[in-house]
Amino acid sequence: MYFRPLLGLVISVASIAASSARLHDGRLHGNMLRPAGVPIVEIPDPNAPVTSRNGTVLPPYNTTYYFDQLIDHNNPSLGTFQQRFWHTYEFYEQGMCGPIILMTPGEVNANGYTGYLTNRTINGQIAQQQNGSTIVLEHRFYGLSNPYPNLNVSSLRLHTIQQAIDDLVYFAQNVNLPMPGGDSVTPDKAPWVLVGGSYSGALTSWTMVNKPGVFVAGYASSAVVEAILDFWQYFEPVRLFMPKNCSADVEAVIAHVDKTFSGKDATAIQALKENWGLGDMTHLDDVAGALRNNLWDWQSLQPTSGPGATFFDFCDALEVKDGKVAPASGWGLDHALQAWGNFWKSGYLTQVCGKQDAETCLGTYNASQSFWTDTSVDNANRSWMWIVCNEVGYLQEGAPVTSPTLVTRLVQPPYDLRQCQQMFSAAFPTPPVPNTARTNAVYKGWNVRIDNLFFANGQRDPWRYATVSSADVNVPSTKEQPIHVGDGFHCSDLSTASAAIDPTIQSVQQAALSSMKTWLKAWKPKGSGGHTSFPRSLPQPFQSGPSSPIKPINAWFRNFGKI
Repeated sequence: MYFRPLLGLVISVASIAASSARLHDGRLHGNMLRPAGVPIVEIPDPNAPVTSRNGTVLPPYNTTYYFDQLIDHNNPSLGTFQQRFWHTYEFYEQGMCGPIILMTPGEVNANGYTGYLTNRTINGQIAQQQNGSTIVLEHRFYGLSNPYPNLNVSSLRLHTIQQAIDDLVYFAQNVNLPMPGGDSVTPDKAPWVLVGGSYSGALTSWTMVNKPGVFVAGYASSAVVEAILDFWQYFEPVRLFMPKNCSADVEAVIAHVDKTFSGKDATAIQALKENWGLGDMTHLDDVAGALRNNLWDWQSLQPTSGPGATFFDFCDALEVKDGKVAPASGWGLDHALQAWGNFWKSGYLTQVCGKQDAETCLGTYNASQSFWTDTSVDNANRSWMWIVCNEVGYLQEGAPVTSPTLVTRLVQPPYDLRQCQQMFSAAFPTPPVPNTARTNAVYKGWNVRIDNLFFANGQRDPWRYATVSSADVNVPSTKEQPIHVGDGFHCSDLSTASAAIDPTIQSVQQAALSSMKTWLKAWKPKGSGGHTSFPRSLPQPFQSGPSSPIKPINAWFRNFGKI
């Protein structure tokens, strides 16, 4: 009876060992794309019992459950694997047709995302308004929810958008939720609402397109519905919304870097490398590409971020001189170059790389480094890169010469696609080209038109150009498929903390709650039957919380782009 928890513990210990060489933000190296993750929403004590609105004492939010998910939806004979989920029925009232609110945080270890069970998020707000229950489901091939005990190419063949969609549907149609009447809340008997943010927001849209009729409604925050290969526009919202003096100086420095590194003056090239403490690095595109880290830091910003956020510290380092702030045009190349270098050498390089030397941390050409070949589970970056390399792209590169750029033009798609080949050499004898055209054709991308799907986006989101709020498309907002845009960053509208600070985000959430109320009122049960009988959910006899051997990978992924 203890076999399954023991297996989970063994995998957890192995994962800790494998993760020891990762950077502080979970990435395998410092020149790797950042996944477009959902931010964690903190709650005071996830270990404390939960009291329902009728006074019933419920298990803590961080109580972990297992669902027997199909390994391959195209071949059920392969059996099942244990997929972790977290659940509460704090606001549920049996007999009132309350909805089941299902969310996957997507490309992360889902342990630590139990805040999304609570009314500190739009998930819990919908549940509270509609007398519903909430679920957080771990995505296949992330955390401890793995069809096979490794992340090698043969296993990852089952890691696709379609399998993830089928997981959500199969879960909804077969789970026996650990609550009163939990075996009678399948989508034919109770309304299900699918919620997601970033990639999982796109997954919400893609699921409702691909499997219509299962989920009565969806809420898609910062949903990157359009797959894009060269996603240079990721940095465009950063350029447009960061302080003007900072963007002017960053552009000036990057133009100087590209000109110098494209020339033949070895002395000037070496001096420029040493400006950032990167004098021992071999490849100039690695050196120039490493500077993207300062712009990637934008993705961690939220309305709740204080003045001490790393991105703000970076701009202050460039734009505050002798107690004075630079004009909108900046201080100019000479000061900005020296100030940027000092910022790196005075602590930022260590912040990114820890104890690793610059070449190990930021170099991408040594295919013998272990992170290219490490196939142990709970490696979110490896799992996400598989999807990047095969289906979505989202490569965060320098802008074309026709547009201003905050990052080097020495980094273009071949730079990142070479990393795909090095990481998955058994699948790619040559650098692959992700099939973004197929992804957009099958799941409709910007062309999504489906009833009861609410899109929420933020003006400052670096991923906005991959959403239906991209400045490059004109997706209409309708009563059936509303699109609301606040002044927030990436997935800001998922959190009530952001709404408490920014009234535009609060307005987005209120509009969503109004739509959900209307859509759910119109829902009618479809009758009995309709789901397959398979083994269902099992409570875990121990709780995973702050003391758990596996800690969630805090994935800050910023891909904002113009498509």
